[in-house]
Amino acid sequence: MQAPEFTLPDQDGNLVSLSDFRGKKVILFFYSKDNTAGCTRQACAFAEQYPAFQEKDAVVLGISKDTVASHRRFAEKYQLPYRILADPEFQALEAYGVRQEKNMYGKKVMGTIRSSYLIDEEGIIREVHAKVKPEENAGLALADIK
Repeated sequence: MQAPEFTLPDQDGNLVSLSDFRGKKVILFFYSKDNTAGCTRQACAFAEQYPAFQEKDAVVLGISKDTVASHRRFAEKYQLPYRILADPEFQALEAYGVRQEKNMYGKKVMGTIRSSYLIDEEGIIREVHAKVKPEENAGLALADIK
């Protein structure tokens, strides 16, 4: 399946499009919110394994509904070496089907399903991990890259 195209600002306000990375493998990972426990563990796990992604010539992009300013603070605080993209209007979150109804403390709310996608050099989705554990997501994504 062709990966949905998007253009979103990164933590520095620079616009990033999926098509910018044609010819490279891309790992997109989705998370709910900057500076929450699980999302921080997920983001830091990708940061720890970032050199291995670079060795495989893969691009890592994190996406959440948070703002550019929130992402900038989050990236600086945890020294995240990859770009995180702001999607406050849910463009990519909805295109990838990760914005779904969740049960939170007995209430139904719309939220982001912690997920990752491996997109190949031609923009085709090759692997999907949905509802992953925060600390396992980066390892699963790295193992997908052949």
